[in-house]
Amino acid sequence: MDRLTALRVFVDVAERGSLSRSADQLGMSLSMVSRHVAAVEEWLGTRLLHRTTRRISLSETGQEALARCKLMLEMAQELEGVVGSRRREASGRLRVSSSPSFADAQLTAALLDFQKGHPRVEVELIVADRPVDLVEERIDLTVRITNALDDQLVARKLATCRSVLCASPGYVKQHGAPPTPEALADHNCVTHAYGSRAEYRLRGNEGLVTVPVKGILSSNETAVLRQAALAGAGIAMLPTYYVADDLNKGALVPLLPGHEPEALGIHAVYLSRRFQPLALRLLVEWLAERFGGEPAPWDRVPAASARARGNTRVTRN
Repeated sequence: MDRLTALRVFVDVAERGSLSRSADQLGMSLSMVSRHVAAVEEWLGTRLLHRTTRRISLSETGQEALARCKLMLEMAQELEGVVGSRRREASGRLRVSSSPSFADAQLTAALLDFQKGHPRVEVELIVADRPVDLVEERIDLTVRITNALDDQLVARKLATCRSVLCASPGYVKQHGAPPTPEALADHNCVTHAYGSRAEYRLRGNEGLVTVPVKGILSSNETAVLRQAALAGAGIAMLPTYYVADDLNKGALVPLLPGHEPEALGIHAVYLSRRFQPLALRLLVEWLAERFGGEPAPWDRVPAASARARGNTRVTRN
């Protein structure tokens, strides 16, 4: 039995968690898929999968073997690329992760456009409002918004994430706009439970200032904070990639234009530069081109909107 084919089948079964789903995807009979998996187990001399009537899970040895099997397949693909056709088409399955807000506002559309040009690439998008473990969760690429990167991983900067202090026009009409950062103490602020928490870090002419804030609502989900701000619940610090349309339409009003929240980097993060699947290399390049430039695409305010808002700026170029 062809060992490379057997390895491909084992990896697909491990990622899908189902013999039958892999059989459907690979165009094989269920018995043939089982034979390929058994062949890999016999070759390695150990059980890789725990099988029950309802589900399949990796054994501890299977977890260790999966990463190495994927590496072997990537090396084989790399070798095929060196000695084979230069016009090889990208294909395969990529597991990509992102925060829910960035996936909703920017990443999903970018992935769908990428797949239009690479229809043989299958993407599984995992959204989580926490850093994922690339090894444990078998993630090929994660988009992280942070200034603190793990030096054990490879990261490529895609764009700059800027945020804006904002509120609804109704809230500003009723409570006024804070004239200084310190005046935020007199306002109700809706805050991120795991992000800014009970303080905002703002950069102005005097440098970086940290301002304590308080409010009656906090959440770990950016979408909740946006909805609360739109409903007039208070002042929120929100990423411009998520609320650019709200700002341009006037549904949210930017506050303290002379003080910008601390900017963060938006990075494509993956495990290694060596033996990268073609699909992963092309996706990283696509995202860098899609989101690149300064300012980022979502911060390029249309001329009409800029005139309507006068001297108030959401971001600095």
